[in-house]
Amino acid sequence: MKVDDTAYRTIWVPEDGWSVVIIDQTRLPHEFAQVGLRTVEDAARAIEIMQVRGAPLIGATAAYGMALAMHEDPGDSSLAAALQRLGRTRPTAVNLRWALEEMRRVLEPLGENARTAAAYARAAALCDEDVAINRQIGEHGLAVIRAAAAGKPDGQVNVLTHCNAGWLATVDWGTATSPIYQAHDAGMNIHVWVDETRPRNQGASLTAWELGRHGVPHTVIADNVGGHLMQHGKVDLCITGTDRTTARGDVANKIGTYLKALAAFDNDVPFYVALPSPTIDWTIEDGVASIPIEERSAEEVSHMTGRTESGTIETVSIVPEGSACANFAFDVTPARLVTGLITERGIAAASREGLAGLFPERADG
Repeated sequence: MKVDDTAYRTIWVPEDGWSVVIIDQTRLPHEFAQVGLRTVEDAARAIEIMQVRGAPLIGATAAYGMALAMHEDPGDSSLAAALQRLGRTRPTAVNLRWALEEMRRVLEPLGENARTAAAYARAAALCDEDVAINRQIGEHGLAVIRAAAAGKPDGQVNVLTHCNAGWLATVDWGTATSPIYQAHDAGMNIHVWVDETRPRNQGASLTAWELGRHGVPHTVIADNVGGHLMQHGKVDLCITGTDRTTARGDVANKIGTYLKALAAFDNDVPFYVALPSPTIDWTIEDGVASIPIEERSAEEVSHMTGRTESGTIETVSIVPEGSACANFAFDVTPARLVTGLITERGIAAASREGLAGLFPERADG
């Protein structure tokens, strides 16, 4: 996607041919900065502190983390240690596990002299595959937006999204935003309601930033405004992303998604989830019972960071001293609340039968 007319991906190998560069998302929206990763520990830490985030980009970064590990030491012990270190960075997003399993599959049978080149090649291929998948998600989701536009006299479609499932959460295009970008680029009259997404404000700081840089009309709202907008007919459809989708169509996404789905259900607003197939966890059915929910630092709830009037970036406390804070990072939206799952192969009903119809080779495996 574009940042002020310059095309970027979120992760790439620079001219040296072996280090890895990422966009530091912890410094957005106030500073567009790139950070170099040179070791597997750099990659692991980038995932943990959310310099990179979003299930697809976490997977891509983990894959390149394995390449960095092989660049330093392609031995068996290094391979095992890198898989273990990267595997414990974030528990909820299944793309992390999927990417590491793919890298293990490619690297373990090889001799040490072949592992480094193979690791970089497979990581690059996974990134290219992610871009293609997300572009296809957008093509299928565009049909949903066109249908919504056809039913409105002015043709304007108001989409509500939550957190950041944009190109910053993937290698390019995004998942939930891919149909939005394609609709905008096709000249459609589209407007996005952007939930702020407390506690880390990924909507306000990331989704709004990337939509603005690409020229997509949008409005940032407090997290709890969505239901009000739906009651008054100001939302035509919701599209969110997901960090893990069960075989029967339950979806884990950023905390607050479940509440948006309940409001959409109560107001007959279509609620779609956009997901690449690596986000499907075919090993579990019940998301509420089986998906591990990451609990992050209480400081993310108790403090906020922003730019002051003087131009400095400062972090301030927003809760009384001594008050306990809990920080559950994700919740699970049951399949019964999901209108459809937008994938690279089409739109599926949120059910085992719906997903299996699009991905029979995975469902049978």
